[in-house]
Amino acid sequence: EGLIRLSVGIENLEDLWADLEAALA
Repeated sequence: EGLIRLSVGIENLEDLWADLEAALA
């Protein structure tokens, strides 16, 4: 369960980073 939660957190972080890069671009 912890591993799944970690992978989901990483995916959310990547989505957030992509949105941030798009906003700064």
